[in-house]
Amino acid sequence: MNKVMSNKKVIAMYIAPALFLVLALIYVPIVQTGYFGLMKWNGIGDMEFIGLKNYSHLINDPLFWKSALHSFLLAVFSALSLIGYLFISIILAGKIRGANLLRKIYLIPMLLASVAIAQLWLKIYHPTNGILNTVLISLGVDNPPAWLAESNLALYAIIVPIIWQYAGFYILIYYAALKNIPESLIEAARIDGATPLQIALKIKLPLIMNVIKVTIVLAVVGSLKYFDLIYVMTDGGPNGSSEVMASYMYHKAFKGFDFGYGSAIGFFLLVICLVVTFIISKLTETKNDTY
Repeated sequence: MNKVMSNKKVIAMYIAPALFLVLALIYVPIVQTGYFGLMKWNGIGDMEFIGLKNYSHLINDPLFWKSALHSFLLAVFSALSLIGYLFISIILAGKIRGANLLRKIYLIPMLLASVAIAQLWLKIYHPTNGILNTVLISLGVDNPPAWLAESNLALYAIIVPIIWQYAGFYILIYYAALKNIPESLIEAARIDGATPLQIALKIKLPLIMNVIKVTIVLAVVGSLKYFDLIYVMTDGGPNGSSEVMASYMYHKAFKGFDFGYGSAIGFFLLVICLVVTFIISKLTETKNDTY
């Protein structure tokens, strides 16, 4: 077997199918998107080469930068939510009673489709029959807000179900990482008189720091390109108050039939995600990291 696997032709044969799929489904579409961004095209007729006009228009488009701000706000809240997920994971990994049941409860949102989650939260946020406003009225609030219909609340109302949707995913990752920490280290710290807080901060967190870095990248980049739940709940409204970069790209390309400009937005979004990933990697880099 070692002789066969050292054969370069055999290695190439095994790699070729996966490499072909990666090229065909990822890299070729990326190149095409950048190419279409140089065109004026409605998606059906002939293309007209216009150079960098779409990108120039993008830079000077206030609606795009408004949607970019919303995406960055979503990314910030998603990154901050990781603190809560990590805290819950530390508690669940501490052998508390009912930990197995709680893990299953946190995983439930992962089993639901984004459309189903959107429909659920639309019912919760319903201005007259929703659970949230019903509770507020019972507590004495006379005029509870229409959460998804008010420009100053819509984006933040949507951020809540997005954070809830991915809670189980990140809790599961942190829980698995914490369970891989040798119990002997924890016991030695307890014998030396370390408190639970000191164990968490001085032992557990440093040992899973690489996992935390990965989740930060996943949360931030995933938020920057988020689309589905926002599209179902508000479609970017009201008046663009919950528009994000991905939904703005969709509206321009598939509703405005400006596929050239939509492609420019998509390619620019890719560049932003790469830059943000690089910045996060540099900010979280430590002396022990090897590349």
